[in-house]
Amino acid sequence: MCAIHQPNLFPRLSTLAKLYAADRWIVLDDVQFARRDYQHRARLASLRDPRARQWLSLSTHLPRGRSTLILEARLTEPHRCRRRVAALVRQHYGRSHHWHAVQEALEPVLDRFRMTDRTADITEVSVLALLSSLGWRGEVLRSSALPARDGRSQRLADLAAATGSTVYLCGTGGIRYLEVEPFTEHRIAVVPFRTPAVAPVWQFAREVSALWALASIGPGSLAEALRSVAAAQQEAVPGAE
Repeated sequence: MCAIHQPNLFPRLSTLAKLYAADRWIVLDDVQFARRDYQHRARLASLRDPRARQWLSLSTHLPRGRSTLILEARLTEPHRCRRRVAALVRQHYGRSHHWHAVQEALEPVLDRFRMTDRTADITEVSVLALLSSLGWRGEVLRSSALPARDGRSQRLADLAAATGSTVYLCGTGGIRYLEVEPFTEHRIAVVPFRTPAVAPVWQFAREVSALWALASIGPGSLAEALRSVAAAQQEAVPGAE
């Protein structure tokens, strides 16, 4: 089962859960960078009141303007970005009983600032740090290194096929425009991904960074919640018992 998604800075819980449920994450890094998306920013929520939020953004330069691809975007002030990330994450979650878990997910990101000025490198590491802290051991590939034809749905189907995937896990946003035919040609099943709506941890899953959930309930409880969602997705696969 694969999920295809852009690298997001400390992604929302809904995005993290989709990747966690997949065996393979294809990092969609060769599509157009969108400043109004989550490719270089995260919405941090207050521990006490998750409706109180603040943007954490990486100052990013687009060398080719609006045509710049995600993999081409560059940090304009890496050292300043690093300080801001460290300060804001600690400001929001430093008093959490689970701060050690947040810190463990934060450290690889801060370390990467010393090695690169590529925005996508930082954001990809932020996703993997969260996934790893919750026990995910899947495979990671990048779309820029895989063959695929043009056309939104055709391209996604080709990427899934190129990795040997037989199931494509599709988020709620993508399912609205997805054409199933290209997947059918590759004999790939399309399974819609949905998160629970009842448990408190999922209430803000599509709005704020998963850091809030990690700091609120801790890595053990969060991993358990994600495993439950992943198991439900496995049951939704055609032919699954």
